[in-house]
Amino acid sequence: MKLSARDAAAYFRKPDPNGAGILIYGGDAMRVALKRQEVIKALVGPQGEEEMRLTRMTGAELRKDPALLGDAIKAQGFFPGPRVAFVEEAGDSITKAIIPALTDWAVGDAQIIVTAGQLNARSSLRKLFEGHPSAYAAGVYDDPPSRDEIEGHLRDAGVSNISRDAMDLVNAYARDMQPGDLRQTIEKLGLYKLGDDTEATVDDVEACAPQSNEAGLDDLLNVVADLKAAEIGPILSRLYAQGTQPVALCIAAMRHFRQLHAAASDPGGAAAGIGRLRPPVFGPRRDKMVRQASAWGRPNLEEALSTITEADLTLRSASTAPDRALVERMFIRLSMLGRRKG
Repeated sequence: MKLSARDAAAYFRKPDPNGAGILIYGGDAMRVALKRQEVIKALVGPQGEEEMRLTRMTGAELRKDPALLGDAIKAQGFFPGPRVAFVEEAGDSITKAIIPALTDWAVGDAQIIVTAGQLNARSSLRKLFEGHPSAYAAGVYDDPPSRDEIEGHLRDAGVSNISRDAMDLVNAYARDMQPGDLRQTIEKLGLYKLGDDTEATVDDVEACAPQSNEAGLDDLLNVVADLKAAEIGPILSRLYAQGTQPVALCIAAMRHFRQLHAAASDPGGAAAGIGRLRPPVFGPRRDKMVRQASAWGRPNLEEALSTITEADLTLRSASTAPDRALVERMFIRLSMLGRRKG
């Protein structure tokens, strides 16, 4: 049976306990692996592998010994409970080896879980599972997870109380993060809030998200916009040590000050302008940007953008000026500009 995207999401969370199994395929190996983990955990529980109720084999192993799968689904273990026979790295070359196992499958046998890469509609493996009366086939695509899926992951992690802004941030992360990073962030949030019934906030989510040099960039842009010139040098040194290039700093500065300029130019005020930014800005960072846009004002921000543009053009030209010194001077000029005219 072929599952639609909506039906597949429901199946992954709660697989048919009386089904023969499922083929999960897709071009993104990480997404396929996460769905396979979800299904197997739902079928045999977290102790299934330790209790030897999960048998693993690769497509290559099954191709060499076609009887492996049939033996695995009929074998009885020492521990009671549902069993799974898992075949990874499958393809059309093992379809013939799977046919006898699916044909002989009966209720009480181990369920057959097969994962594969991208399979087209003519795939013999897809046709086998789609045409079986009690087996399923589901494609996993590169679309970000739906809100329902995210809420399900949060529930699984034990996070039942989360603020609206924090939930919006998790959804924003879901559009940009790799699925493994998103799952890890949610699991870390669950551990972070373990035994704490208070509402999960934006700060909590950000604390659990993967850290990168973007955090350092935010620090730098905030000390510049907050007119703290003395703190610019140490942060720049840290960013350069992490491998950040001067051109990247210019690009980040242009993006930040353009956002402030857009907010300061909004007829509804800086708060309304920040609220219209895409991607959205949340929590303390939003409050800080509203304060910065209000303090600088539109004319000063326009001059700041001119200063950044001038530095960017110099960086990309044949100038012999040291790039790092040029960028540091730009940031100090910005900070002094805000202090002088703020």
